[in-house]
Amino acid sequence: MFEQTFNTLENVLRQEAGCTTELDYTEQTSWLLFLKYLDDLEGDRAIEAELRGQPYVHIIDAAHRWGRWAAPKGADGKIDHNKALTGPDLIDYVNRELFPYLEGFKARATSADTIEYKIGEIFGEIRNKFTSGYSLRDALDAIDELSFRSQDQKHELSELYEAKIRKMGNAGRNGGEYYTPRPLIRAMIRVINPRIGEKIYDGAAGSCGFLCEAYDFLRPQAKTTEERATLQSRTFYGKEKKSLAYVIGTMNMILHGIDAPNIVHTNTLSENILDIQEKDRFDVILANPPFGGKERPEIQQNFPIKTGETAYLFLQHFIKSLRAGGAAAVVIKNTFLSNTDNASVALRRELLESCNLHTVLDMPQGTFQGAGVKTVVLFFEKGEATRNIWYYRLDPGRSMGKTSALNDADMVDFIERQASFADGPNSWTIAADSIDPATCDLTLRNPNAPESEALRSPQEILDEIAALDAESAEILVRVRELL
Repeated sequence: MFEQTFNTLENVLRQEAGCTTELDYTEQTSWLLFLKYLDDLEGDRAIEAELRGQPYVHIIDAAHRWGRWAAPKGADGKIDHNKALTGPDLIDYVNRELFPYLEGFKARATSADTIEYKIGEIFGEIRNKFTSGYSLRDALDAIDELSFRSQDQKHELSELYEAKIRKMGNAGRNGGEYYTPRPLIRAMIRVINPRIGEKIYDGAAGSCGFLCEAYDFLRPQAKTTEERATLQSRTFYGKEKKSLAYVIGTMNMILHGIDAPNIVHTNTLSENILDIQEKDRFDVILANPPFGGKERPEIQQNFPIKTGETAYLFLQHFIKSLRAGGAAAVVIKNTFLSNTDNASVALRRELLESCNLHTVLDMPQGTFQGAGVKTVVLFFEKGEATRNIWYYRLDPGRSMGKTSALNDADMVDFIERQASFADGPNSWTIAADSIDPATCDLTLRNPNAPESEALRSPQEILDEIAALDAESAEILVRVRELL
């Protein structure tokens, strides 16, 4: 049912002139899903209030509710198309009345951690890209068939939405910034093993895959009302710079079951890390910061180690944002381990001296579809210097790609061995005091890998070719004698 609705919606979007990419499809699906979700949420809250004998004040006023403009119903419970807006009237209403009204919530909200504020931020960042009111009417009719009432329904919808994010990520370089393979995220979370009551942070949140997966990991542990409330409002925190990613990430968390996500739309790197205080720190950091980007000189001034490489600035931010005893898992380009520029050396030294970098996971080429770089995952704990580093080189035994993506089974051996830092054919340990203090080079060199055979000399190769030629000539002579 839900999958069929999503397929219908995608077909409608593909025929809409204002939507041309997977990013557009996901963005437009997001605001439609958000308003339907909000309508269902308000319906549930109104019923709960009535059962308690209390009044309920709606967030959305009567004139702008879903049932008024998107899906007015007749006595039979079906959409009354005589009352439902369509064509140019629908586009005019959405652009001139609905979006300005919803954007106004940001100014009217009492604080930034309310759902009202999220409504205002979302509709201040995106625009309706439907140009045909008839296409929009078809999309609204499809969305209205969805229900967000039960946990099972929310789970199915969140999986379908994740699939859209994955398609968006595979569609191009920009979309790929928003998608980290979920099997890798789940493995990172398993190793970190967060607990209810800990504050979890992603300063480069993107589509909020890390926070959503962390919520799914912790939700079964929440046994009491207080623990469930802690997960809802005092556990997951994120920041995201780009408007589309912010909207998609917020929607992704909402569909996973967090009503008012603590996601802030801001450039994380604009904050001077020297201003980060204890109250600003987190117990767990999970992130895949964008790499290859370049930040302006005024942004670089916020960091002790000056560099234009975005990922290196984020790593400084994460180290500073982690509380003493806190744990982090961060994806970064594998060149970070060996680059000889001053910033790379200084950052590796800072990481080794202020944190216990206990694990380095080397990911195979093609893990991130559309990205031509190899990556590693750094696992570290704040507060003690590094003593030993355990390396693991992931080898799934196949080439990675669209038809052979990373899966959970690929990560099993890593997770099992990491628990005891067990050495093996693809894993080894080095002592921190064996690292060159001048370069702090962390290059992956597997001492357990079988040594390759020595290359033959050119003369040996030429001699073999001559011998094979002579043997071939002799065989030809014998064949001619038989003719």
